[in-house]
Amino acid sequence: MQTTFSLAQLADPHMASSEKILRTCVHCGFCTATCPTYLLLGDELDSPRGRIYLIKDMLEGGKAASAQVVKHIDRCLSCLSCMTTCPSGVHYMHLVDHARAHIEQTHRRPLHDRLLRAMVARILPYPHRFRLAMLLAILGKPLRPLAAALPRIGNRLAAMLDLAPTEIPNRSPGDRAGTFPGEGPRRGRVAMLKGCAQSVLAPGYNEAAIRLLNRHGIEVVQAKEGCCGALVHHMGREDEAKRFARQAIDAWLAEADRGELDAILVTASGCGTTIKDYGFMFRDEPAYAEKAARVSALTKDVVEYVLALGLPSAARESDLVVAYHSACSMQHGQQIRTEPKTLLKQAGFTVKDVPEGHICCGSAGTYNILQPEIAGRLRDRKVAHIERIRPDVIATGNIGCITQIGRGTTIPIVHTVELLDWATGGPLPPALERAGLGAPARTPLVAAE
Repeated sequence: MQTTFSLAQLADPHMASSEKILRTCVHCGFCTATCPTYLLLGDELDSPRGRIYLIKDMLEGGKAASAQVVKHIDRCLSCLSCMTTCPSGVHYMHLVDHARAHIEQTHRRPLHDRLLRAMVARILPYPHRFRLAMLLAILGKPLRPLAAALPRIGNRLAAMLDLAPTEIPNRSPGDRAGTFPGEGPRRGRVAMLKGCAQSVLAPGYNEAAIRLLNRHGIEVVQAKEGCCGALVHHMGREDEAKRFARQAIDAWLAEADRGELDAILVTASGCGTTIKDYGFMFRDEPAYAEKAARVSALTKDVVEYVLALGLPSAARESDLVVAYHSACSMQHGQQIRTEPKTLLKQAGFTVKDVPEGHICCGSAGTYNILQPEIAGRLRDRKVAHIERIRPDVIATGNIGCITQIGRGTTIPIVHTVELLDWATGGPLPPALERAGLGAPARTPLVAAE
């Protein structure tokens, strides 16, 4: 694609990076075939190619974001399916991230939109605030019809109430910073992201990962890293995202200085995609460029690490049929596709692929709050494909997908690492216990002082 950016514009490293991405695009349109919003809406401007044209016009012309640009960029899930499809290697993720930051800097949203987005950004990344918000949401569920009837914002408030659980898990023993020593001879030492929303909604995922790793001789440390910044990063709030990221980088490198780290492990693939991109985010900041690149190089999804570690024979036999849902941030963002299925098969499960598995479920971070109608249609489409293969259980590696898909089906849905933990001697995942699948067991998790 030909561009006409001025030399003054290209002096800005963000603009220079986006200009390079734009020049890579040959506007072939292959991306339209795998874009969820184009699939649903049929509007060229709701395809990656259409959004690229809008972004080019906005950035090249030095324009403030228009209402039209904001509408179509807001509808983008950042699922990155287009990046998997693109034959030219267009790095759409970095381009749309730049566009979102430009929108936040140049466009004044309506008051109700600003307030909602500020509320999401001020609550979700902070576990204590988020826990309180979830308690209030549970109490407010009976008021959903009234909330839904409010003009302009009702659909989003209703979506927030719908997404809230009926109860909140107790605080996890792994909720604080600490060390979880491995059993037997030590084979390695890793740090693990505690996370923000996941630590409130599903602390058991990290517990399962820690048990699994400890049984295989891996020492797990949890630092006080806080939110990784992914949620606000994808809302275009770059200053906030970098503040979170710097805190995480400092916390993990402090742990690395105390003792060698083999990896920084993540159990939420949406977070993993962002952390692996820290090197790019901080490429122009001398104080953090090398540190961020180091953290990105250390970061792995938990299944990447466990596969390299090697699983022993399954401790128990299972005849469960597992539908594996590959989160977009896993398959498109991190290019991790076969590893989770390989591990599940090694653990003794029968694994089935989900038809149309490359299409997003509609979760996409805060998307199912900010764009609830499109998110709902994508969820229903995903659930229909899953139910067609008649699995006993659904497995995936991202809390957002679990929350989203779980609202549309009665099939139990679990984190992949929960099944791996159970198969190799850990307790039965709670979702399977509630569904009456398997025999329950309890193994307490205690951090060393």
